[in-house]
Amino acid sequence: MTAATGAKHTPFSIIGGDVVISGNIEATVDLHIDGKVEGDISCTQLVQGADSRIIGHVTAKSARIAGLIEGAVTVDELILEASARITGDVTYEIISIATGGQIDGRMSHKSSAQAADLKLVKSEAG
Repeated sequence: MTAATGAKHTPFSIIGGDVVISGNIEATVDLHIDGKVEGDISCTQLVQGADSRIIGHVTAKSARIAGLIEGAVTVDELILEASARITGDVTYEIISIATGGQIDGRMSHKSSAQAADLKLVKSEAG
C-alpha cells in the first residue's frame, strides 16, 4: 500500500517554519528546513531558510544556508547567503559566501582536512 500523499516518490522533504525537531535527521533526498532542528543532519542537499536554526552537525553533498547553524558543517559545496550565520568548524570542497554571511569557526578545505587526518593517523601508528 502506498502513502496517500505519494510522498514516497517525492525528491525532497520540507520541515516547515512552525516545526521543532529534537533528534537527528537522515535523509536520502534533498531537505529544505525552515524550522528548528536540535540534532545532527545528514542529507544529499540542504536548503536552509533565513528564519531556520540548526543546532548540531550538518553533513551534505551541497548546502545553501540562509539561517543559523550552531555546529560543524561538512559539505562538498557550500553557499552562504547574506543572512547566514555558522558558529562551528566548516569543512568544504567549494565555498561561496555572500556579503554579510558569517562563519565563526575554523574553515578547512576537504583536501587539507584529509591530509591532516592522514598525517595524524601516520603519527599515531609510528
